[in-house]
Amino acid sequence: MKKLLIILIAGILAGASAWSQKAPCATPNEDNAFLGIRTIRLWPGDAPQAKGKACEDTPTLTIFAPQQGHDNGSAVIVLPGGAYVGLAANLEGRQVADWFTARGFRAFVLSYRLSSNGYLLPVPLLDARRAVQTVRARARDYFIAPNRIAIIGFSAGGHLAALASTQFIPGKPDAEDPIERVSSRPDYLVLGYPWIGAISSDTSHLTYCKLFNVMDQCEALRMAWSPDLFVTKDTPPTFWFHTTTDETVPVEQGLRFYEAAIKAGVPIEAHIFASGPHGTGLGKADPALDQWPNLLEFWLRAQGMLTPDTSVAAPRPSWMK
Repeated sequence: MKKLLIILIAGILAGASAWSQKAPCATPNEDNAFLGIRTIRLWPGDAPQAKGKACEDTPTLTIFAPQQGHDNGSAVIVLPGGAYVGLAANLEGRQVADWFTARGFRAFVLSYRLSSNGYLLPVPLLDARRAVQTVRARARDYFIAPNRIAIIGFSAGGHLAALASTQFIPGKPDAEDPIERVSSRPDYLVLGYPWIGAISSDTSHLTYCKLFNVMDQCEALRMAWSPDLFVTKDTPPTFWFHTTTDETVPVEQGLRFYEAAIKAGVPIEAHIFASGPHGTGLGKADPALDQWPNLLEFWLRAQGMLTPDTSVAAPRPSWMK
């Protein structure tokens, strides 16, 4: 087990190095109108606790528009994983955004600040909260209903999405910044193989404390940033999927969140597949795992998220009338 953990950590760190060398950051104002994609900053100036002005210091939202005339008034904020070391922006970001936009959603992929760049928790949580507030405060601009905002996260992004859904903040009606006037609570939560037990002193599996050399603070961090400890009746309705054979993030971690949701009376739907590795995204063409998005679609339909809200629909361009 110890050898396996060393291999997993080495792989993550090697992947992070590759990302930093090859993958560009999400850069504000680098838009592609032809494809309906644009990127915005979360804060107009420096983000809170920013260590610099580089792209890794600048959290952003990359916005993917649905096909014109086929939007349904729902929004999703996508949080890619990467062990807080990097971001799997294609597998767990763009591909997921495209899946949602094909179903009428406006999708927002969050590039949150990483602990590998010195941004330990709760800084990534500040970014996730601000993302939800931004989408809700600008709902009219994005032609979405402010009460139809889902958040989906994978692996570390799942840990962060679960934190944002259990440690949300209310709006401040008298705030000077209009984005701060609205709540950061997502209306729905979707978790893909979430790293719920990220904060742990148990080094027999992947742990945030070991990765970022904070073992001496681990118990305090665990009590502060473990989502399963903060589930209440106000936690959003949740969809969760995992695999039994996930060796990077044991399924038992997700089960802790599931059991807490049941105890709190939170509606939660769980799908645990018999086998499959960690980091499968939408399924990677696995005959079994590529079925989970279909199950998610059924769940979203049951929540009313796929039913068009004509009161917030974007105007149809003249050539479509």
